[in-house]
Amino acid sequence: MSNDALILAGKSYSSRLLVGTGKYKDFTETRAALDASGAEIVTVAIRRTNIGQNANEPSLLDAVPASKFTYLPNTAGCYTADDAVRTLRLARELLDGHSLVKLEVLGDPQSLYPNVIETIAAAKTLVSDGFQVMVYTSDDPIVAKQLEDIGCVAIMPLASLIGSGMGILNPWNLQLIMERVNVPVIVDAGVGTASDAAIAMELGCDGVLMNTAIAAAQNPVLMASAMKKGVEAGREAYLAGRMPKKLYSASPSSPTAGIIASARS
Repeated sequence: MSNDALILAGKSYSSRLLVGTGKYKDFTETRAALDASGAEIVTVAIRRTNIGQNANEPSLLDAVPASKFTYLPNTAGCYTADDAVRTLRLARELLDGHSLVKLEVLGDPQSLYPNVIETIAAAKTLVSDGFQVMVYTSDDPIVAKQLEDIGCVAIMPLASLIGSGMGILNPWNLQLIMERVNVPVIVDAGVGTASDAAIAMELGCDGVLMNTAIAAAQNPVLMASAMKKGVEAGREAYLAGRMPKKLYSASPSSPTAGIIASARS
């Protein structure tokens, strides 16, 4: 749908699927999966992926050029606001002043659940420092609204825990968030397969971000293609407007006028 663009920080994107660049077997597979997904925005964990900070190692920028993809540096692996801010300032230097970033501050290394207190603190610093912040957070609608009020350009609530593949566990909270904020809402974390992505889009989310669901699939490139279709189908279903749910229908779906009556008395 050429006229149904995703607008993020004033820029238009035709794809509503955002894809991570980690966990693939090599950069060649990374690029193949990205191409199959149709994604235009790619996330990169600055602490785990070389984009120039390690001069003697292969750089992701060679396989996934910034001229073709919009980079979204993220703070995966950060557990404090200070670490997150420092990491994204480094990313801005490495990417020639790039300001669109993904903020995530984790609470513990087991669940990878967001620490919303540290996230809010980091968001305040980054926004005041000129960053355009897309923020990973819990599915708490109050926190989501606070992050929007701080100036974040997108709210990215989890569907379930990072890397769990459990899908959307609380659709009601996602709907509450979408009712309360005016910036894009992008489901981040927990998607396991294409139907999860479709459900997120059918709910009215503006996009879906994923990494493990593609990279950990038996065939990552094929799964990337499936995710592309799932996001597109879910978006079209949302725009089309589904029929109301009923326990049963008193009216048949086919017309009955003109049907010859039974001869039985």
